[in-house]
Amino acid sequence: MQPFTIKSWAEDDRPREKMQLKGKSALSDAELIAILLGSGTRSKSAVQLAQEMLQVADNDLNKFGRWNATELQKFKGIGEAKAITLLAAIELGRRRKETEQQKQTKIGSSKCSSQLLSPYFEDLDHEEFYVIFLSRANAVIQTKCISIGGLTGTVADGKVIFKYALELNSCGIILAHNHPSGKLLASEQDIRLTKSLRQFGELIGILVLDHLIFAGKGYLSFADEGLI
Repeated sequence: MQPFTIKSWAEDDRPREKMQLKGKSALSDAELIAILLGSGTRSKSAVQLAQEMLQVADNDLNKFGRWNATELQKFKGIGEAKAITLLAAIELGRRRKETEQQKQTKIGSSKCSSQLLSPYFEDLDHEEFYVIFLSRANAVIQTKCISIGGLTGTVADGKVIFKYALELNSCGIILAHNHPSGKLLASEQDIRLTKSLRQFGELIGILVLDHLIFAGKGYLSFADEGLI
């Protein structure tokens, strides 16, 4: 018995044809995912498989987007190739959102910073440390990942941060990292690191303007909390 493929479906049930006839907005989340899958299993169509995956994700696309290749391959019918295809589509969506945020070229508040940075952190199950490099007018020059860590921490090397800042002729920087634990609190280590980077930055004329910590869907701003 062959697996259910999209080509074998009745024409009215084919997501690709439905998109051509009615437009992409007419497709359900499951139908969009089914197009990426291409085929299901011997007992389930691609749409049924997609519906199963969404059900496990509580029909939450944000939760679905946080799955890695190993978690995706737990579903019968999802091999390495299909998992990679899904991850590639999710990453393209994230990059599109990131590009839209980059159009906002000036940072005037922690809210502006959070809108720019949140796409980098929203699907992570480990810690990463980013820096926004700013011009004298607080225009974004570049947003760069400085380090990638594990579940409980990552190392932010001040030498690396200020090396990039000097190369980019940056006059100000905004630090950011995430807490996969979901705890939206600044640790003593976070506070010490921010203080040391701010003090060194003042010596060479590069201001540390803020440090944002992301957890869940929220963020904490050192500047807003008077910690910097």
